[in-house]
Amino acid sequence: MQTKKWSRRLKVLAAALLTVGCLQVPVYAAESDGQMIRVAMFANLGSTYKSTTPLITLESSGKWNIGSESGASITLPAGQIRFSADGFRVKVLETGDFKTAAAAAKLLQATSDKPLLFTTSLNGKTTYQLYTGNYATEALAGQAVARVQKVAATQLGGQKPAVTGSKRLSAGVYSSLQEAEAAQTSFSSAGVSSYTGLQLDGGSQGYTVWVGEASTDAELATLKKSVEAIVPGVTLSPVNSNSAALIIRQDAGLSTDTLKTAPHYTIAGSEARAFVQGDGSGIKVVERSGRTYRGDMEISIISGDLALVNVVPLEQYLYSVVGAEVYSSWPAEALKVQAVAARSYALQQGDRFKIANVVDTTLSQAYNGMGSENDKVSSAVDATAGEVVKSGGKIVEAVFSSNAGGQTADPSEVWNGGAGVFSNVDSPGDTSAQAGLQTWYHVLLSTGVSGYIREDNVKELATKTDAGLAKVTVTAQNTNVRPVPLIQSNVEPVAKINPGNEAVVLAKVPQSNDYAWVRGPFTSAQLVKSLQGKTTSSVPSSISTLEVTKRGPSGRALEVTANGQPMTVKYADTYRSALGGLPSTLFDIAGTGSYTVLGADGKTASKTGSQGAAVLSASGTGTSSSNALVVMNGDGQARAVTQGQSFMFIGQGNGHGLGLSQWGAKGMADEGYDYQAILKHYYQNATIVKE
Repeated sequence: MQTKKWSRRLKVLAAALLTVGCLQVPVYAAESDGQMIRVAMFANLGSTYKSTTPLITLESSGKWNIGSESGASITLPAGQIRFSADGFRVKVLETGDFKTAAAAAKLLQATSDKPLLFTTSLNGKTTYQLYTGNYATEALAGQAVARVQKVAATQLGGQKPAVTGSKRLSAGVYSSLQEAEAAQTSFSSAGVSSYTGLQLDGGSQGYTVWVGEASTDAELATLKKSVEAIVPGVTLSPVNSNSAALIIRQDAGLSTDTLKTAPHYTIAGSEARAFVQGDGSGIKVVERSGRTYRGDMEISIISGDLALVNVVPLEQYLYSVVGAEVYSSWPAEALKVQAVAARSYALQQGDRFKIANVVDTTLSQAYNGMGSENDKVSSAVDATAGEVVKSGGKIVEAVFSSNAGGQTADPSEVWNGGAGVFSNVDSPGDTSAQAGLQTWYHVLLSTGVSGYIREDNVKELATKTDAGLAKVTVTAQNTNVRPVPLIQSNVEPVAKINPGNEAVVLAKVPQSNDYAWVRGPFTSAQLVKSLQGKTTSSVPSSISTLEVTKRGPSGRALEVTANGQPMTVKYADTYRSALGGLPSTLFDIAGTGSYTVLGADGKTASKTGSQGAAVLSASGTGTSSSNALVVMNGDGQARAVTQGQSFMFIGQGNGHGLGLSQWGAKGMADEGYDYQAILKHYYQNATIVKE
């Protein structure tokens, strides 16, 4: 972690703030003696992590403060504030009519040229200024001009969009915001766009007034002459490109229906960094699904994009993580297991994300702010305060997944090596994930379509097929037949069935869950597309056979072969995404368009749904002549074989399966194991130590 480095920075900031009489010491400075963690929410870190937004909107229910390392700060009333990054933009229009500006902004919202709407005073009149951007280069901004002009043409009234930049002129530095605002008035009264700003340079304190938004030095020189001629007695100088400041503007883009304004701060300078301190009730981040977070926020520019980092005490961070990762209704010992594992994982990350220790997604650990906190969860965190998993004197990167499917993964099945703490162990508690779930009927319709119907929609009939398979109908009109035993709102049903229509029961299965699941059917074309770019070998244009040809110690797929050719991947766990987004790599593959016949001589022969065989038809009688067959084995188990090859994946577990299984821990806690015993089961050769 960056704990010591961050602590020093906060102490410097606290000392600086104390030198300014009216300023309060931020909460994060007061808490710097505790262990802090830095959580990146938005940042452009290239291949390491990329989550960007053109705007950051924060909200507090009480007074709050924006501070800088220089010691200057701004105190704000309750409400919203917005942030953007300085850079190349397109100035779309300038108008005194809010409805005109808002209508143009609304037209641009659905495009890649995102609108920014400000309000200011020019020549003593309220003026609305609409921009789009930012753009990485002047050339890209220039290309956007034509797009913007075309989209917003009906609202421009003859105005022509133009490129703006971050080259500005300084009218001086002032000791208070009030002085800066008074100086800025002389420019706005003369019709010159100007802005007050809070300096963010580490060695400077105070406020500034900047003029203009030129994109070239030539534009800036021309602007300097014209402004000095308009505003008597003023002397302007170019702002150093390395100068860091918060440009203070008034945002009018919160709504395109009704005028709502909020303070807007544009971060200027590659080294700029602003600290936002709330009142202790939490800070809402609108662009993060409106979630509210403990601690404070640090806003900067990384690779030209806004970066938002939540700086929060470690134990308070865990209140949210544990509540987001597992159910608060679970046994207390299972919650303690997750608390220790999450703490260990976070502390082991170091400076992995450069500006932060972790990120707020499952790339690190799920972190949803105060909304996922719960008293029972917080008690589990407090009860294990400071406890971590250690092995060989070092904190373990205590990775975990939702469900190991009955067997945790060996490291070779996830990242090609590494033994010791992580190894293949039994995880019988994983079955707790399917306790109480409904049963689904796998059925074959008379049309030859097969799918799944949930038990509460099914009525079993007294009659059976000639082969002894049960028949059912449904209890409601237009009952959905699902492709897998799970309601997926984004997946269309394969058919609908009405009362009186009969279907043949092929099997009864539990609802797909974290322990046992079914995915598919995937066509050859779908799998070819999914495999593209994820394998180190060439992908065939069409897939007729797909099988697991190598497995690891836990049974997870190490090699999958298409048409007899291995689809090699860098890491075995990549097969999850390469094969259409499977929950785990502990799976079998069933080709729905083929089956294997074992002859009396012991030889096998592959058949397809189009070759015909002495098997049952969709109605359950005779030889099939429809587009589906029912194939039965010696144990009376049946499955449908359809015309045209597609593939079903039947698997267990959810996640990479390495280390702790969350559902497995829940199952062990149900059986009376304490949290330390559970942790030592999943992390071999480890001890639980209070740091």
